[in-house]
Amino acid sequence: MKKRVARKQPKTIPVAKHPRKGSQKDCDGHRNLKPTASDLLEAVKTGKSAMQVVVDDWLESYKQDQNAGFLELINFFIGACGCKGVVTHKMFKTLQNSEIIQHLTEKFDEDSVKYPLAAPGPAWRKFRSSFCEFVAVLVCQCQYSFLYDDFLMDTLISLLTGLSDSQIRAFRHTSTLAAMKLMTGLVRVALHLSLQKDNNQRQYEAERSKGLGHRSPERLESLLEKHKELQEHQEEIEGMMNAIFRGVFVHRYRDVLPEIRAICMEEIGTWMQSYSTSFLTDSYLKYIGWTLHDKQREVRLKCLKALQGLYRNRDFISCLELFTSRFKDRMVSMVMDREYDVAVESIKLLTLILKNMEGVLTDTDCESIYPVVYASNRALASAAGEFLYWKLFFPECEVGVANGREQHHSPRRNFFYLLLAFSMESELHDHAAYLVDSLWDCAGSQLKDWESLTGLLLEKDQSLGDVQENTLIEILVSSARQATEGYPPVGRVTGRKGFTAKERKIQADDKLKLTEHLIPLLPQLLAKFSADAEKVSPLLQLLNFFDLNIYCTGRLQKHLELLLQQLQEVVVKHTEPVVLEAGARALYLLCDPEFTFFSRVDFARSQLVDLLTDRFQQELEELLQGSFLDEDEDEVYNMAATLKRLSAFHNAHDLTRWELYEPCCRLLKKAVDTADVPRQIILPALTLIYFSILWTLAHVSGSNSSQEQVLGLRGKLLTFCDLCQSCLSDVDSEIQEQAFVLLSDLLLIFSPQMILGGQDHLKPLIFLPEATLQSELASFLMDHVFIQPGEPGIDTKDAEEEQAQIEQLHQRRRLLAGFCKLLIYGVLEMEAASDIFKHYSKFYNDYGDIIKEILTRSRQINRKQCSQTLLLSLKQLYTELLQEHGPKGLDSLPAFMEMKDLARRFALSFGPQQLQNRDLIVMLHKEGIKFSLAELPPASSSNQPPNLAFLELLEEFSPRLFHQDKQLLLSYLQKCLHQVPQPSSHWSPVISYCRSLSSQENSAETSPQGHSQPKRRRIEATSKQGQEHFCPPQEQSLLLSSAPQTPTFTSTTVKGRYSLWRQKDEEEDSASEFTQSQPPFGSQKPKHSCPEDFHHTVHSHRGRGLGSQLTKLSLMEEEDDDVIVIEESSEEEAGEWEDTDKHASSHSSFKHQRDLFDSAEVGSDVISEITLCLLQADCPIINIIWPIGILKMGSKATPVTEEK
Repeated sequence: MKKRVARKQPKTIPVAKHPRKGSQKDCDGHRNLKPTASDLLEAVKTGKSAMQVVVDDWLESYKQDQNAGFLELINFFIGACGCKGVVTHKMFKTLQNSEIIQHLTEKFDEDSVKYPLAAPGPAWRKFRSSFCEFVAVLVCQCQYSFLYDDFLMDTLISLLTGLSDSQIRAFRHTSTLAAMKLMTGLVRVALHLSLQKDNNQRQYEAERSKGLGHRSPERLESLLEKHKELQEHQEEIEGMMNAIFRGVFVHRYRDVLPEIRAICMEEIGTWMQSYSTSFLTDSYLKYIGWTLHDKQREVRLKCLKALQGLYRNRDFISCLELFTSRFKDRMVSMVMDREYDVAVESIKLLTLILKNMEGVLTDTDCESIYPVVYASNRALASAAGEFLYWKLFFPECEVGVANGREQHHSPRRNFFYLLLAFSMESELHDHAAYLVDSLWDCAGSQLKDWESLTGLLLEKDQSLGDVQENTLIEILVSSARQATEGYPPVGRVTGRKGFTAKERKIQADDKLKLTEHLIPLLPQLLAKFSADAEKVSPLLQLLNFFDLNIYCTGRLQKHLELLLQQLQEVVVKHTEPVVLEAGARALYLLCDPEFTFFSRVDFARSQLVDLLTDRFQQELEELLQGSFLDEDEDEVYNMAATLKRLSAFHNAHDLTRWELYEPCCRLLKKAVDTADVPRQIILPALTLIYFSILWTLAHVSGSNSSQEQVLGLRGKLLTFCDLCQSCLSDVDSEIQEQAFVLLSDLLLIFSPQMILGGQDHLKPLIFLPEATLQSELASFLMDHVFIQPGEPGIDTKDAEEEQAQIEQLHQRRRLLAGFCKLLIYGVLEMEAASDIFKHYSKFYNDYGDIIKEILTRSRQINRKQCSQTLLLSLKQLYTELLQEHGPKGLDSLPAFMEMKDLARRFALSFGPQQLQNRDLIVMLHKEGIKFSLAELPPASSSNQPPNLAFLELLEEFSPRLFHQDKQLLLSYLQKCLHQVPQPSSHWSPVISYCRSLSSQENSAETSPQGHSQPKRRRIEATSKQGQEHFCPPQEQSLLLSSAPQTPTFTSTTVKGRYSLWRQKDEEEDSASEFTQSQPPFGSQKPKHSCPEDFHHTVHSHRGRGLGSQLTKLSLMEEEDDDVIVIEESSEEEAGEWEDTDKHASSHSSFKHQRDLFDSAEVGSDVISEITLCLLQADCPIINIIWPIGILKMGSKATPVTEEK
């Protein structure tokens, strides 16, 4: 058999009869190819033809003319970089690669950061995939011919290596991607050669093992020749791979550009999986281990996904032992990565290690992952749940042993025992819903084993404790909710908008199974745990997940009767609000007129309400005849319990026909008159009347209601509001808070907005608060919400006291939100918000988010009035401080410093829209000047005006002024000071305020206070000369008719010269030695100098020819002072630079002060659902408990959030 050799190129190059379009011949007879490379680039970009056809066409041209074909390929890669330069045949023959690259660099458009691989849009994303496919197909099609011609691949690899070391980002990025994909193709070829060598070796051994009579010498010789050929090819491929790895990968895996580093990590993972014999060694694995410390999210993700592919294959485990021991700690620590998707992938990687490498992860390693199942991010919690399942649940359930229990327990019961043990050890018993949600994806079938769950709960001889029973019931309810609704608990978001038809079908089937199983057992569970409020309340919630029609279709009325009987017993037995609300909600679900059993349920409800009403009437008459102080405690307790039950049911059910309004009003009037009615009676009585009014409003809202009914409701409303107003001055704080909540809701419900939508007949019901009521509401807010810090228990370590402090904070936040909604919807005047705004700084940690929201909404409603309210807040604080300490030494007090911080926050709240807020800032300064000089001392006195220190607060708003306005305000201040009899030039507040308005303190011209002034160029004098013409001194009007001048240049002028220098610096950093296990990947951060540094050179109104003087060279000379680094790798950063140039006249404090108003951080444990409701414009009512079945004022708790 003849030896198979690669086809060699003919010595004479045949000439095509019809030259290709666009090709020309030079003096040597070679083609000087120009447009054909663009044809190849266009074919790859559009992707209309199959990539194999495109490659075959190019190979055909390469066969006909090797040099011309190769030049076409080179120019294709150059064009893919976005470079307009072309490599000619003469250049290719006479110049070295470095000289060619230098020539292309000069032709490259450095002003643009957009090139094909970085360009946005689906077309360019498609080009990237087509580009990678082209390189892969090229290697595949050449593996039997041109791959070994000692020209194509060697020259191409040499060129790509040179381009990958270029300072131009586009060259470096594109060539690195091409080289890595080329390497991947070569790895596949090497793997194929290795398999061929193994087959050849087996064939040779088989032939040699034959007897002498059957052995074929020709066959043995051909096999040896084939083996030699394969060996030569493999050595050539290994040489190519070694050249790419050492020439490109070793330098680019630590490139300054994260996209390049990500490409390297992705491809080396592919090499290890494809050709593990050569690449799955510690000398290659170390690169992935080192890059696990990368600062960029996408690079760490590529590393983790590459490692997942390796750890997923059990055949690779032996090769990963040393790597695992070296980098295990880093992989475990990445569970707490600040990027959620990186943390998710790290947990998935650790799960693979847990499955395939026994004993590698210690208990300490696993315990750092367990708490993540309670994380707020669902993807992260679900990944941790899968890890938990494979670590704790799966092995024990398979063996059938759970914590030493007997073998007769079923695996499903073992699962629940283990789940109970984990929940108990985690000490987060109130978060069973989050644990179930975390385990749902991997252990959903076990969690839906409701037979085992109910069996454990109803088992007579079971040894479960009280806490274990509570946890099992929570797991039962959570699994039922998850199976029938599919939504995660409060605080977790899946990101999905809906369910597929298959998922809805599964949910419907699960709902049917759940209902059929629990309908007979729910009365038994209620009977067993009826005395325990913590167990009864969640059990009653199970009705929310039932298909209640089964009571009719399944002929299960007997179980319905038992359920109603147990429900009545629970209501009569308990007084806890959570149980009563759950019972009322359960009865509300059953009282649907569409059900055939409605009459039976309605009869049971009437019986229950009759029983409660009779008790109330009987107890009320007895108590009203005498004094509550003389009554027995049991009688007071019984009446309070009855009122609580009636109040809870009136929330969900219409009890109007029982006429509870009048007796409750009598009770409250006695409480107001005599003050001897206990608190536990007044609170439910207030709520009961409130619900009665709302149900009456629901009746009269119809178009068929009479005027008499409307007026009757108005009388009830006025009476109840008077009673609540009286309760605001009660000695008991709980009564005050309840009255405040009910009043704030009623004022909003009966505001002028109630007649919108064609409800004009309700106009008599509009109720606006009088001045006395508004004053009392504001006073209540000051006394109960804005309480000085230092409450008891704040520094203690007692968990109960800390929890009580959190609950109190939640309640205060609800009260504040109730007052804020009255401001937003115009029930109260906006000036009332000054009582809130003045506490913005002091109580920022507790109410910062709420006050920020009300400030934003107020500005949206009326910008001018909101600004006046901010000034009023500062005036009130200053007046209070003045009355307390006097005018002397006022500016040195800590309270005055807090006022300055508040003024700074107010100034930052105006945002960067300087022109939009121009008139507001000027108005604020003018009114502030009037206030500071409002009270003048006698002419004979040498004292300064008492309000003069207020000018120091106005200084915080000065940087928001334009230069013209500063001059006008200086003139206005000078005019006001002329009316002062004493000499005012030596008063420090006046001097300081004038300095803030002077041209040298211009926000666009000076550095922030406390920083050294940067050097100015000589052109500064020209700029200042132009500034003298901004505002004539004789101009006395504050009319804002002029606009700020636009700068004469943008960031493009700066960028054009800086990009190449920046790239050079990046490459020098990239070439530094990489010695530590945590290298500084991507540590070169762009340092943007604020455009105010340049503003003094461009803000001149009359600086003619200024743009021509600001050359690139002059900008570069100022590099030492105004550190400007434009990151050539970031298109977004260039956009941000241009945005900042547009606002070159903004305040200098933006350079050194963080906009606290836009970066509010509030602890997740104190965020109330009231704030969320406040953000919804279509939900104006926050504290209202609507009497249509909506019982809860909000969700209970937020999940535990992980710390990064």
